[in-house]
Amino acid sequence: MATPLPQKGPGLAGMLSQQQQSHLPPGLGPGQPPMLPQGALREISPVFLCRIGQETVQDIVTRTMEIFQITRATQLPNGVTQSQAVYQDRFGKLQEHLRQLALLFRKLRLLYERCVEMTSDLQEEPSELVPYVREEMAPVRVEPCSPAVSQERQEVLEKMRQKNQEMKILMDQMRNLLWDVNAMLTLRK
Repeated sequence: MATPLPQKGPGLAGMLSQQQQSHLPPGLGPGQPPMLPQGALREISPVFLCRIGQETVQDIVTRTMEIFQITRATQLPNGVTQSQAVYQDRFGKLQEHLRQLALLFRKLRLLYERCVEMTSDLQEEPSELVPYVREEMAPVRVEPCSPAVSQERQEVLEKMRQKNQEMKILMDQMRNLLWDVNAMLTLRK
């Protein structure tokens, strides 16, 4: 079970970004702040909330990739002194990305809770999860075909086996060649 996070800040209405406001009903422009009456959030469909959630997940992934890029670009302390300004700049960027990431996760939590609340009457949660057991398929009746078709099928299968064998030989030769080249390069160093 998910535990609700304490709501700090403006809530779901304040979390809508300008990009997501463009999906709002007519009369609300992308640059305008949402002028939603108190009950208007109840009129937003779960599909719309899921779309906002999908965009939020994409933003989270993008921010996370940026964080990894910053940490990858950071040089480990190996006795070389790095300028304090560069360190502070990277540290500031990292802190800002982490702060934005926390906000995005909070937004995603609010969206999730709102979707669950709106769709709780649509579906019941199963008491236990049962794995899917595939039913036995009835055997497909194959009609007999002419001897010419059967012979052509056999010829195609034989050609396919020959081509597969040739490809396997080529792959083995390429693997051996790459192995030799890598060995020579290693010895050269």
